[in-house]
Amino acid sequence: MDGYRNIHHVTASHDLAQIQLSAGINPIAKIKASGTRRRPAILIRSSPWKAGTAETPWHDVFDLDNGHISYFGDAGSTNTVPVGSTQGNAVLLEAFTEHQASTAAQRALAVPLLVFAAVSRNKTHKGYVEFCGVAVIERIEQIEQEAKGRPFPNYRYDLAVLDLSAENDRVDWAWIEARGNPKLSAGDVLEHAPRSWRQWVEHGHSALPEVRRRTPLPERGNTSRPHSTGDNRQSPGLFPAPRRPDDTASTSPGPAEPLEQLTASMLVERLGSLKVHQNNGRPSRHKPLALLWALSRIATGQAVLRLGDNSKTRWAGCWPTSAFPSPRSPLSYPFLHLQTSRLWDVHGLPPEQSAKPYVATFDKLNLEAGMNEQAARLLSDPFVRIQAVAVLRETYLADVDHHALMNRLGLAGYETAGGIPDDEEDQDTGSGPASRRTVTLSRIVRDPELTAQVKRLHGDRCQVCGLQLPTRFSTYSEAAHIRGLGRPHHGPDKLSNLLVLCPNHHVQFDALAIYITTDGTVRATADDSLVGELRRHPAHPINEAHLRYHRALCGRDHD
Repeated sequence: MDGYRNIHHVTASHDLAQIQLSAGINPIAKIKASGTRRRPAILIRSSPWKAGTAETPWHDVFDLDNGHISYFGDAGSTNTVPVGSTQGNAVLLEAFTEHQASTAAQRALAVPLLVFAAVSRNKTHKGYVEFCGVAVIERIEQIEQEAKGRPFPNYRYDLAVLDLSAENDRVDWAWIEARGNPKLSAGDVLEHAPRSWRQWVEHGHSALPEVRRRTPLPERGNTSRPHSTGDNRQSPGLFPAPRRPDDTASTSPGPAEPLEQLTASMLVERLGSLKVHQNNGRPSRHKPLALLWALSRIATGQAVLRLGDNSKTRWAGCWPTSAFPSPRSPLSYPFLHLQTSRLWDVHGLPPEQSAKPYVATFDKLNLEAGMNEQAARLLSDPFVRIQAVAVLRETYLADVDHHALMNRLGLAGYETAGGIPDDEEDQDTGSGPASRRTVTLSRIVRDPELTAQVKRLHGDRCQVCGLQLPTRFSTYSEAAHIRGLGRPHHGPDKLSNLLVLCPNHHVQFDALAIYITTDGTVRATADDSLVGELRRHPAHPINEAHLRYHRALCGRDHD
């Protein structure tokens, strides 16, 4: 029709009823196969035309370049049933349970989400949709929205869009037909699935960093779509997933492109999936170091970095030479190429230089660069900032002395839960047979009664391992602040911010070697192995926000 394939013709099937895309959430009816029930697919449709209206007060966010979609459920201000009982939310909540399955056999039954977006064609935005990919639900959150001044609850679903490059950015409808065939087992059905879906079934969400869709940057001058055929026609029964063909490594989205609403989770995800250059088989550290440097400036109210001589001196000093060699590429490398992260702006680059800047002239332009407006605003929140520091440190710099690195970058205290004193001045007097120093410290005043109170409540027993350390005349334990009192954490000296720990677990907790999950499990940060269960006391309330802050410091705020 008008040069476009009709979706009902493409998906016509002997086993399945005609699919629907009239609603936002369109489930295909379940079938019974091999003694179990499975749903062939759920078709998700998003339309920008009604976003923000009373009928559709939400704004779905499609970040296909990074394989992420924020999709809102179908609850509304006029609903009279519980938020999870609306038709669409009920279906997606059930799908979320399937997508969280712990075994490959269970995930083989999980329903795939096929995501479509309404698009404008032939000067009309009615009747045309574009296939955006196959997705699984990573996480959900119950939120509060508002329509005509009336608040109402709804769900937001974070969808991970899977990579279809092995299938030339297509999905074969035969896979969905096979899922609807009661004669085929789950194993038979998987043979028709995209490779990324099979990997997700085998490994679960731990495989998402590998199978998540990432839009590759084409070679200069190559603007052909990777899924186009020689005669510009599509094979019957196949949906091509759209990719932007005109991205370049050195340009930002054009002014005509709508500005997406960046969220904290999207920001942290992008920081953890930077495109970094490989040098002799090892990932380059240029981009994460430049970003950490930028974060230290945001923490002190300085939004931009300037490409001058002082900056170059600081840049050279950031490299822990004992861990890896100093950079061969100039500071201009991360200044320019961090634009591909879609979190970074460069100011002062002439238009004639933007497409193909030359390093020789780049250094002479006195450029400014830094996080873009949305990212800088999010990172002004200390909690978001510690998440950003943690993901950069753990993802790209795990083998580096973090204490030395954070000090060099102006981020001292981010590598420990305790933080550091607010002020410290010292002067070497050089007197006496051994060197002496006169030290002036600004010390945090702690309430000793709080420490004594929490130790009495727990009988000097560690809340992680239960150890009560005997001394000559008594017992011993230590009170640990969950959110440290020192900078940059500035936690409160309150009972709800304290734990009772043995010396070993106190050291591990402060050094970010262990963390506490939302269900009270204590795990090792390095490999998530089980350490124990946090023992609680009814007279000792613990502020969950402080536990979350500590998890974020450990780079583990994802449960």
